Formats: sequence, C-alpha cells, structure tokens
Amino acid sequence: MKIAILGGDGFVGWPTSLHLSDQGHEVHVIDNLSRRWIDAELGVQSLTPMDSIQERTRIWKQESGNTIHFHLIDIAKNYEVFKAWLADNRPDAIIHFAEQRAAPYSMKSDQHKNYTVNNNVSATHHLLNAMVELDLDAHLVHLGTMGVYGYSSVGAAIPEGYLSVDVETLGGEKASQEILYPANPGSIYHMTKCLDQLLFQFYAKNDGLRITDLHQGIVWGTHTEQTLRHKQLINRFDYDGDYGTVLNRFLIQAAIGYPLTVHGTGGQTRAFIHIQDSVRCIELALKNAPQKGDRVKVFNQMTETHRVRDLAELISKLTGAKVAYLPNPRKEAAENDLVVENKQFLELGLNPTTLEDGLLSEVVDVAKTYAYRVDRSRVPAVSAWTKEIAEEIEHDPEHPRLKSVS
Repeated sequence: MKIAILGGDGFVGWPTSLHLSDQGHEVHVIDNLSRRWIDAELGVQSLTPMDSIQERTRIWKQESGNTIHFHLIDIAKNYEVFKAWLADNRPDAIIHFAEQRAAPYSMKSDQHKNYTVNNNVSATHHLLNAMVELDLDAHLVHLGTMGVYGYSSVGAAIPEGYLSVDVETLGGEKASQEILYPANPGSIYHMTKCLDQLLFQFYAKNDGLRITDLHQGIVWGTHTEQTLRHKQLINRFDYDGDYGTVLNRFLIQAAIGYPLTVHGTGGQTRAFIHIQDSVRCIELALKNAPQKGDRVKVFNQMTETHRVRDLAELISKLTGAKVAYLPNPRKEAAENDLVVENKQFLELGLNPTTLEDGLLSEVVDVAKTYAYRVDRSRVPAVSAWTKEIAEEIEHDPEHPRLKSVS
C-alpha cells in the first residue's frame, strides 16, 4: 500500500514509519517538524540523540533498501498545499499522528491552550475535508487516547468506543441504542481528541469515510525491531515534565539518581502499552479496515493498567531509587480505578508485551547510556491545570522547582 503518515517524525510516528516500510509499503512521512521546535521552546532535548529526518531516512535506506519519502507540510495551516499533495499521490491509507500530544504542554498557558486546539482540530478537519473534496477513499487510522473516557469508573469495564444504553420512550417502554462512550477529557489536549471523535462520527455518517480511531494508553519503551538496526534510527525519549510519560520518566529519574516523582497519592490508574505493541496495533488496524458506510471502528489500544504509585515501587525495587511524593499539578481524582476492554486487538493476534518481560531493564540501560544529556532542572512536572494549583506549587518549599534535588 501507499501509506501517508502524518506526524511521522514523532515518538510513535517514526517507529511506525519504519515498521510499515519494513513490510514493503510505500511510506510517505508528512510532518511540519513542530515537535523539534517545541524542544527548542522548552529548552530541552530528547534523551536519545536524534538526527534530522533527512538523515534518519537516509540511514533507513542504507540499512533496509527501502525509501521513506519526507514532505515538509503543516497540515493545520497549509490546507491547499496538503490537499494538492493528497490529490497528486492518492494514498491507500492515511495514519494521523499530526497533533500536539502532551497534556501538560496543552495546559502551560493560554497560548499553549490556543495552539493545541488550533493545531489539533484544524489538522484533523483539514484532513477529513480534503478527503471528501478529492473523493479519496483511503482508510484513515487516527491515534487517539484513552483520555477521551476520563479516569472515573462505575465498576464496569470501559468498552471499545461505544456504550449500549436503554432509554425510556414517551410510551414508557425501553429502547436500546449504542452511543459513543461519554467523553470526559482531563486536559485541553484530551478535549481535542474528544472533538476529533465527533468529527470522525460526522464524516463517516455523512460522507462514508472509512475511519479507525485508536484510543491508546500511555506508551513506554524506546526500541522497536527496526530502531535497533542502527544507532541513528533510535527513537526519541522524552523525560521532561511536559512530554515525558510517567513510566519513562521514572526510568530516567532512577538512572540519574533522582527521586521518582509521584504526584498526589499516586492512586491514579493509567493504561499502558509498549512502543513495539503500538506499531503492531497500527499494522493490525490497517489490515482490518471498515467498509465504506460503516460507523467509525474504535479500538482500545492498551495492554495493561497500573497505579502510578505501584509503578514507582516497581522501579524502586528494580533500581534502588527513592520515591518522592509531590503536589499534583493536575486537577483529577486522587484515586481511581480503570478497567478497560481490549478484546479486538487480542482477537486479531496481538501478543502483548508487559512490564514483567524484562524490557524495563532495557530502558534503564538506554537511560544510563544517555544520562549525560539530562538537564535535571527539566525533570519536574510544573505545568499546572489551574491558577490555584499553580499558586500552591509556587509556594510549596518542598517542590523541586524551588530547589535542587540531590
């Protein structure tokens, strides 16, 4: 297939591009490289040294013999340029990663909130709009988030996208229907993903677009089979308070002798998936496309759930690192349960990689190898969800933003 990967230079986009190219697909990466200039804005760099996208694709050609084509396009801003590219190339499938992906970054300030909404919603709508205008019957696979569901629980498993409900008719009878699971975003970033799924529902219903929405958990790990082939193919590894995911952050903190920073009680339960499983899920989704006229197909792209404090204790036992409990910059429940259905990918043959499989040590080794690149001042999570929370953190003498942590 000819596959367009929007945001293919990013944390999940790059290993997905390699994985699909390795399977013989014609891969085109479309990216505005915004994640790289956000690094410059934040004054932090990936723990792992990343070459330019041009050098990355050159090394991949050298190692595999396959070409990954790169196109510098900002799909959120340059609609006509993007539409012209789609018209000229007419891909068979489009994988949409081209969104600002960090909840803390989306809550840093009013400018960051505006940027996240404008970029994410415009990128998604420009894509859908262009596909309709061009009569492009490509299978669209979107990387969403488990965060569209929120983290509350009523004691039942979160279904894959749709919820069966009974409503009472005017005649007093029960009528059954399926609705999108009620959205409950916990940040501006998560809100844009909720808006995405409404856009998908409309365009699938109104125009017959074939769409798969992947509600993904928190990704951990660094290596995939393809990134291991050459040191210059390595994936990015974010450890900072805005982009570093909780498990990867714990692992780098352990590697540099920094306390594992648990926010609040650590009772937040999160869904997780290894990066290798993430790219495998995308492959499976591509092979199982909906038919024209079908409703949006929704998968829960996760393999396990853990409480944050339990993860911290696991890493502490593995590495000897201490655990530090800090004020929570997020506005969320101190404790929550999370039970999630993920039957569809398991039935399609996914063999999950779990935390017990020894890959934690592999990630610790990566972290230790590149620990010299860490800016310790960027480790704390300081982007606050409300002004009141920001003020509390600002005046907390124990918070690491106000002192160095030894």
